[in-house]
Amino acid sequence: MPHTCPPWICFTFDNRLRRIFHNPQKILGPYVQEGQTVLDLGAGKGYFAIPLVRLVGDKGLVIAADIHPAMLRGITKRALRAGVASRIRTHLASENTLGLADEVDFVLMFWMLHETPDMARLLSEVRAVLKPSGRGLLVEPRLHVGHEMFEKMAAACVSAGFEPLERPRIALSRAVVLRKS
Repeated sequence: MPHTCPPWICFTFDNRLRRIFHNPQKILGPYVQEGQTVLDLGAGKGYFAIPLVRLVGDKGLVIAADIHPAMLRGITKRALRAGVASRIRTHLASENTLGLADEVDFVLMFWMLHETPDMARLLSEVRAVLKPSGRGLLVEPRLHVGHEMFEKMAAACVSAGFEPLERPRIALSRAVVLRKS
């Protein structure tokens, strides 16, 4: 999988120091409500997935999707340790397709779309699983994705049937909140 960050490097993203810059509750709290079903796309080892479970509450569900089985095993272990395993489900996607049939209220695409070989296809699949009232948050790292590239990604979202709602400030990142148009 040449387009993706290897699993062994995730320790640089999934650590306690990161909370200084990327506090999951602050970033996601405005968009996620109790009882929702949330898709964490490219979930890695669960940096956002585990806090998302707390935001959706006892009646909600988090679907943590990734293309690396090792990442999903890590999420399962972390969810068990955190006591939230019953409210998180892992989903193994492929490099070419999301392959998910569930309807979701919110989709998080944090620092992953730039690694996708077929962005248009993935965005189309994301749109298909998002409920009509649903929202998505696309966040890309400034280090890898310059302004021009991010604007192309935002345009790809529009082409896939999304409408940009706002551009929240997220440290070290470029971001846009989306809904179905």
